[in-house]
Amino acid sequence: MLRDQDRLNAKLAELYRVEALLAEASRFVEQGWMQHGWFTYVDPSGVHRTVAGCTPRMSRTVAPDQVVATCLVGGIVNAAGGPQEARSPLVQRATQMAWHTLFRGVSEPVRWCPSPAERAGHVMDVVRWNDSPERTATQVTAALGRARALARAEAERLRCRQYAG
Repeated sequence: MLRDQDRLNAKLAELYRVEALLAEASRFVEQGWMQHGWFTYVDPSGVHRTVAGCTPRMSRTVAPDQVVATCLVGGIVNAAGGPQEARSPLVQRATQMAWHTLFRGVSEPVRWCPSPAERAGHVMDVVRWNDSPERTATQVTAALGRARALARAEAERLRCRQYAG
């Protein structure tokens, strides 16, 4: 019974961290939103550079405080600490929450552990959604807000299950 309680508490803590990460991602998008790249940063010489994905080289050279614009996924990555966190479980969970918000109904359960290929496809789905010609920054921050609400709803569902069982 204690092991089950520990698992539940760990999941609740993770949902709290996902919700906080999505809130920080919203701040990155509000600071500057972009399409057709994950983020734009200012290098030490003052040149604006756009990154289309996260590579190992980027993880050593770009800090979140250099970032001036992000897409939805780039906002999540930079909110987590930058490109070196792109493959972290927290970024994966937050991106999955954003994908679920955009492409599934709120009544459908969130799939937390899709296969690596499916997870990569979900990232690309979110990027395509962000890059749609009619998309606006307001829509992107609204989607992040809905993803935060979904994280809170998932946590509430878990808490209710805790008290019911």
